[in-house]
Amino acid sequence: MVVSYSVKILLVEDNLSYARLLQEFLMQVQSQEFTLVHVKRLGEALQELTQCNYDVILLDLSLPDSQGLLSLPPLIDQVPNIPIVVLTNTNDEEVAIEAVRQGAQDYLIKRQVNSDVLVRSLRYAIERKQLLESLRTVNETLQIRVEERTAELVKANEINQLKSEFVSMFSHDIRNPLNTILLAAGFLQNYDEKLTKEKKLNHLQMIRSAIKNMGQLLDEVSFIGKADSGKLRSQVIRLDLEAFCRQLVEEVRLMAGEKHLTLVFASFGQLGEALWDKSLLRHIFSNLLTNAIKYSLPDGIVRFELIGEKKTVIFRIQDWGIGIPKEDQKRLFQPFQRADNVGTIPGTGLGLAIAKKAVEAHGGEIIVNSQLGVGTTFTVTLPLLRI
Repeated sequence: MVVSYSVKILLVEDNLSYARLLQEFLMQVQSQEFTLVHVKRLGEALQELTQCNYDVILLDLSLPDSQGLLSLPPLIDQVPNIPIVVLTNTNDEEVAIEAVRQGAQDYLIKRQVNSDVLVRSLRYAIERKQLLESLRTVNETLQIRVEERTAELVKANEINQLKSEFVSMFSHDIRNPLNTILLAAGFLQNYDEKLTKEKKLNHLQMIRSAIKNMGQLLDEVSFIGKADSGKLRSQVIRLDLEAFCRQLVEEVRLMAGEKHLTLVFASFGQLGEALWDKSLLRHIFSNLLTNAIKYSLPDGIVRFELIGEKKTVIFRIQDWGIGIPKEDQKRLFQPFQRADNVGTIPGTGLGLAIAKKAVEAHGGEIIVNSQLGVGTTFTVTLPLLRI
């Protein structure tokens, strides 16, 4: 999409010579009309934005009354719908990238700017902001429709606060990979000739990873939806339970190896073949094993025990990792809920909710025993259906 109307730009730049240079660049463009208003300070920019409407902001990250990333929050708070392109020096590129992460649409390195690069960045910033606003509108519309439909299905005295939180958290979690895709695709589109082959591959890998994360998130939400609507049914088949559990351990061994963890699997009692739902078992123990590895400390141990009894089978997965605060354990099996001490460890907060739904569909129960800084043990008890 090419912007065809007159584009009004607010330039926040204390260097008068550079402001004139940008004005000259814009005057060289024959296919587009630009109007540039120049201010030298952040305070002046905030005042100007209360009086006039702008299509895009060009923001220098070094101003007399504001330095670096501190300039972004006031602008975003005052005019959240106006895209921002930051201007930076060569040695401040990392700061510029962080500015994009915090809400700017693009960045330009001053010494590399010419007429084509400037116009392309402005157009990209406007288009990307419009797309994000469209996505936000779609999310808001979706939330309204979900709430309307929910109101028809629940009793008048059952205001479903969890549903609202679920939609809000889902919108937040899916927006992160969407922004990654938009940003990476924009770089590939607008800076194709300047990117090295390695950087192009890195951006493509970012896109693939973000798409995979979105797909996984959608699958997990779909599973929760089926369980909540009563459509999740156990479909049992003949299965060698011990062999199946050993296979699950092998599937996560590479992940454990990255943290130099030792995986231990042990089985007790007579198990043999019995009737199990293979899909539900995979949902339960893949999530529990992955969590045990994710929250373990390097060079630690993750232990998976399988105990066969007369009428039940007990599965115990134990780690000696960061543990779960006691106050967080009560809400741990709710969708999008994570413990407060996970820090930057990635996760959607759906894994344990899925595991619990799958356990209940199999007619069993799951309990957690954890101590902060010591480790966590999940114990799953499932009924044994003999052939």
